[in-house]
Amino acid sequence: MTDLILCGRKFSRNWIVRHFRNCDGEQFSENGKRTLAFCGEWLSGAERFIVSTSGSTGEPKPISITREQMTLSARMTAAALGLKSGDRALVCLSPQYIAGLMMLVRGLELDLELTVIEPGSNPFDVLDLNRLPPFDFTALVPLQLQAILANSNHTAFLNKIKAVLVGGAPIAISLQQQIRKLPAAIYQTFGMTETVSHIALRRLNGSQVSESYHVLPGVGIGQDARGCLTIRSALTNYQTIVTNDLVELTSENRFRWLGRFDNVINTGGVKVPAEKVETAIEQALYEMGSEPTEFFVTGLPDERYHEVVVAVLTGKRLSDEVEQTLRARLTAGLEKYEVPKKILYTDSVVRTPSGKIDRRATLTEIQRVSGEQCQPQSESTLSR
Repeated sequence: MTDLILCGRKFSRNWIVRHFRNCDGEQFSENGKRTLAFCGEWLSGAERFIVSTSGSTGEPKPISITREQMTLSARMTAAALGLKSGDRALVCLSPQYIAGLMMLVRGLELDLELTVIEPGSNPFDVLDLNRLPPFDFTALVPLQLQAILANSNHTAFLNKIKAVLVGGAPIAISLQQQIRKLPAAIYQTFGMTETVSHIALRRLNGSQVSESYHVLPGVGIGQDARGCLTIRSALTNYQTIVTNDLVELTSENRFRWLGRFDNVINTGGVKVPAEKVETAIEQALYEMGSEPTEFFVTGLPDERYHEVVVAVLTGKRLSDEVEQTLRARLTAGLEKYEVPKKILYTDSVVRTPSGKIDRRATLTEIQRVSGEQCQPQSESTLSR
């Protein structure tokens, strides 16, 4: 790390080492204190760090990660993206979780100039872009990228960045279409706390655009009996991590993500990934020019089929005409058992502690409020 710029102030390595243990007297935010605390521990030679998982697929839990693992991850990212000493990186993710923490490690290990700002919906809002030289590297969540692209000046500044990582949540089709037009190199990440941030990248634009993730050098991948991804590398201490991510292996170092095993719907003995149906619905609504709406797909208990596929949309009900058009598009693009038998509507969804939609809990709440079991009709078409 050549410099750490935090809230507009520049800090040297020596200052951080001397003061990181007693920053409470300074006017730092919680994010600033976490940043200085981690950088101070790292620069002081700490060998092990406790990092909390995000809780995306369960309750958050602490995981112990070694300095060696984090250093290796940083160097693998540098090799994949062509990062070098002196490059300027913008850190706008919280160091409370692995994505933000690894941005700091990359700066410390690769000798980058780090500019750390408060996490927010649009990180460029707090920067004087007219006076700043371009950054070479940053990592964003989709919400942040969407906000940046809504501002032409912010978009122009983004396009000067050499490499942009996007992860932490699904990327909407409408946002993917915007990304394809950008000259800046944008990569979607795949990883988790247990793999010390990302272990694979997928280019979202340019001549290298791909539907498949390409794993970083030294990462071995496979599948278990369910078709879920397995990962083994030095990043995992050569222990095999078995995920719940359904994938299609397209080569020995590439895979296409299909969905979560947790969300598979067993309908008439056919296993349907909910995410596949969600993608089809999102694509259809996008092509139809419908207003964006939050929705999900899940399985509804059924005596005959065990489960049937249903779609749950939030907000205003679709008109009969729009719903008929949606039905026709899904029927043309999906297999018979994949087409939702029913569309349900709700004003709001139940969320997990990490903010993700709790599909089962939301369906239960809809049933409780409606006072019915939401049993679908027997035909394999959408109906109310």
